Amino acid sequence: MNTQALQKPEYERELSLDKFLPYRLSILSHSVSNSIATVYDHRFGLTIPEWRVVVILGRSPGLSAVEVAERTLMDKVAVSRAVTKLIKTGRIDRQFADADRRRSILNLSEKGLEVLEQISPLALGIEDKLLEGLSDDEISTLNRMMDRLLEKARDIGETQN
Repeated sequence: MNTQALQKPEYERELSLDKFLPYRLSILSHSVSNSIATVYDHRFGLTIPEWRVVVILGRSPGLSAVEVAERTLMDKVAVSRAVTKLIKTGRIDRQFADADRRRSILNLSEKGLEVLEQISPLALGIEDKLLEGLSDDEISTLNRMMDRLLEKARDIGETQN
């Protein structure tokens, strides 16, 4: 019998998922994304990666799929699938860079811009509902805390590589 497997870790506290910050953030993110996804799917036939691509290209036209993945921290395969579907549905136009024919340049089409104009107020309305009941100070504090946590997470990721 392996006695090392039975030894308790040297931590003062025990790991409890319902109190574990990374797990709670994941659950929160998943819950919010699923709520939004339901609205976008019923109204526009868009998945979460697709609507994120539409929004990022609306804000930063002319990106490649790789750049979209980097800016959204989404998986490259998910972005590629989203881009492919958005091209097929006529919401994105793709051109290829003259210098490097492997690099595609993505822009929203007229159809994509129309979707973006409809998505933006919906997204902001959902955000308003999420923040309802919080004071301006609480929202400001929440934003600062999320910025700090994101910075810490990036630092941890860099030191693990």
